[in-house]
Amino acid sequence: MSSKVLSLSLCLLAVSCSSKGDGAGSSGEPGRYASAPPMTLDAAKTYKATLLTSKGTIELTLDAKAAPVTVNSFVFLARDRYYDGLVFHRVEAGFVIQGGDPTGTGSGGPGYTIADEANGLLHDVGAVGMAKSAAPNSAGSQFYITLSPQPSLDGRYTVFGKVASGLDVAQKIAKGDAIERITITEN
Repeated sequence: MSSKVLSLSLCLLAVSCSSKGDGAGSSGEPGRYASAPPMTLDAAKTYKATLLTSKGTIELTLDAKAAPVTVNSFVFLARDRYYDGLVFHRVEAGFVIQGGDPTGTGSGGPGYTIADEANGLLHDVGAVGMAKSAAPNSAGSQFYITLSPQPSLDGRYTVFGKVASGLDVAQKIAKGDAIERITITEN
C-alpha cells in the first residue's frame, strides 16, 4: 500500500472515530440522547448564542422567559457541541435558513422531542424558531432563522430568539454551508 493511501486511510479512520461533546456518541449523532435534558437554565438570565458559520458569524439573543423549554434544549445541545459541523440543509431565499439536523436531510434529530411553546413571539425578519413535523410537540434539534417576516408561521412554531447581528451573514448562507460552532454566553 502506498504511503499516500495509508495516510488517507488513517486520516479517515481518525475522523470516523473522533468524538465531540461531553455526551454519549459523536457530535450530531442521530438519536444520541434518550430524553430531553433536565431544566437547568435560569429564566432570569440573558442567553446569547454565537453561530460561527462557514460564511461568518451570526449572533442570537435567546428568549428564555418566552420559551424556557426550547432555550434550555438549544443551550444544552450547543454546549454539548451537538451542532458543531452540521450543515444548513434547507435554504430558501427570502424565507428561511434551517439547520440542526444530524443527517443533513431534514428528518433527523437528537433522539427526543420537546413541547411546543405558544408565546406570542412573531416571525419577524431574523426570528429564530424550532422546526418540527406537522405533529404537535415534535421539535428536536432543528432550528431556523427567518430571512423576511413570515406571519403565516406565527402560532404554528415556537419562536425562541432573534438575530442580534449578522443578518447579512444569514442572507449569504447556502445549502450545505456548515455550522462550525455554536457558543453560548449568559449573564
